[in-house]
Amino acid sequence: MSEVKGMKKILIIGSGISGMTAAISCAQKGMHAIMVSPFMSERAQSVMAEGGINAALDNMGEGDSVEKHIEDTLKGGNMLAGELAVRDLCEKAPEIIRWLENLGTVFSLKADGRIDQRAFGGQSCRRTCYCGASTGKQIVTALIMEARRYEAMGLIERRIWNDFHSGLIRDGRCYGALIYNEASGQLEPVYADAVIMATGGQNALFGKTTGSTQCDGYAAGRLFMQGAMLKNLEFIQYHPTTLETGQKKMLVSEAARGEGGRLYYEEDGRRVYFMEDMYGEKGNLMPRDVVSRCMYDTKRQVYLDMTMLGEKIDSKIPEIRDVCLKYGGIDIHKESVPVSPSVHFFMGGFAVDAGHMTNIEGLYAVGECASRYHGANRLGGNSLLAAVYSGMTAAEAIYAKSDSAVSESSGIETASGEKPDFSEYFKEYIEEERGKFFGLFGSESKFPVMYLRDMAAETMNRDLGIVRDEEQLQNGIADLDYYIDLAEHIRYDRSVLPYFNYSVGAILVLAKATLICARERRESRGAHYRSDYPETSEDMRAATLISYDDGEFNVSLDREGRFER
Repeated sequence: MSEVKGMKKILIIGSGISGMTAAISCAQKGMHAIMVSPFMSERAQSVMAEGGINAALDNMGEGDSVEKHIEDTLKGGNMLAGELAVRDLCEKAPEIIRWLENLGTVFSLKADGRIDQRAFGGQSCRRTCYCGASTGKQIVTALIMEARRYEAMGLIERRIWNDFHSGLIRDGRCYGALIYNEASGQLEPVYADAVIMATGGQNALFGKTTGSTQCDGYAAGRLFMQGAMLKNLEFIQYHPTTLETGQKKMLVSEAARGEGGRLYYEEDGRRVYFMEDMYGEKGNLMPRDVVSRCMYDTKRQVYLDMTMLGEKIDSKIPEIRDVCLKYGGIDIHKESVPVSPSVHFFMGGFAVDAGHMTNIEGLYAVGECASRYHGANRLGGNSLLAAVYSGMTAAEAIYAKSDSAVSESSGIETASGEKPDFSEYFKEYIEEERGKFFGLFGSESKFPVMYLRDMAAETMNRDLGIVRDEEQLQNGIADLDYYIDLAEHIRYDRSVLPYFNYSVGAILVLAKATLICARERRESRGAHYRSDYPETSEDMRAATLISYDDGEFNVSLDREGRFER
């Protein structure tokens, strides 16, 4: 089936769980979805999600309910997320699980055939549905198969080996995006009725994290510089249990503690189960910000003991067993695992409304790159839920908009019922961007791009860690100003892929914006802990909004709840 004249064309940047869900949802409604990404979905960060996806099914007979899920989510986010947004998410969760199951997601089952559910941090009941410790991989597989059905029908089109360059934005509206085609080496415009960003978090800002460095934050940084408002950048979740390797931090899923694993450190030849000493029986499953900060405060090497789980290791968490053996040479049947907190998830991202549209008309954001449901700290198991729900929600919002929305807002004269031709509308901008991009290749730089990105990551890890203060944040901002200045003089680094050179400027701007947001939030809340402002302030119970205007960073608090309704 070829694209039908008059059919809505939706451009989706990213092909992980949120991007594929958006594409499938668009296709189901008869819209034409174009998924742009540098790799196939099998390589998306989504496959790395281990623990599970939340839904109040009450399969464990503990009296779980949607209301409890809402309460846990709001409490876990330190009451910063909007109640209406969280309610919408949690009420939809059981339906989402049924949808995923119908697509072929292979959930772990109880003896009675119902989906098994495990305990996760900050939750009052066992509500996390899972597929061993490879839930993300299973969901990705099911979505790929469903997407292929619509690809065969001509309703979904994949463009791999393509990178987002910039939005095609004019007068507060997005008309598509400029894409770098790695095969042709050209910048190519793709016009669309709406653009959905599904680009994940900003892992590259911190170098070694639990996530993929494919999620580098460039798209958020570039669109921020083009007028998109960002929100809550200071809230960065550290996962308490990761295993250090030469290349990255390997996640030791919260599922290990959900099944009964225990954290401890050694003192005077004995084990100190510090989380249980402080918080009782469920201490190991406190919210991630609490566990990470407690580990930080011990100033000791912390270990995770799973040896008591016995046969559960092979039946419930075989992927954790394999990761520890492969990357650490540790047999978790017999040995404890040395663990440490690592950057894991970004609660901040694009500020979006109830339909997941940004402040720029026609530009949407879904998944981790959108900030809406998690407040100051995300509950484990809510990320996959939000990824699926946000993709569905954006597609529904776009479908509900009038077919003439683009034509009416463009200011271009068109024949009745026809969409405008944007090739002339953006001709000057595209030629200018091509000149800037290919101008990078004029000479070699004294400052290799990779060196600059490594230095920026070192600054972010040092000055925006688990505990921050004014002096650290100011030092970090000063460092980023210096790196941004250097980036303007970089021309070409032959040691990396061509597009790697261009992306560094916007990534550094995003890093500086993140530090500024952390400096301006002078309180401690959730994943943002200030040693110089250790108390939570009721006056600051509002989302942080930041915008960019010709080099100026403007920060405010969303006291009216503009993006929480």
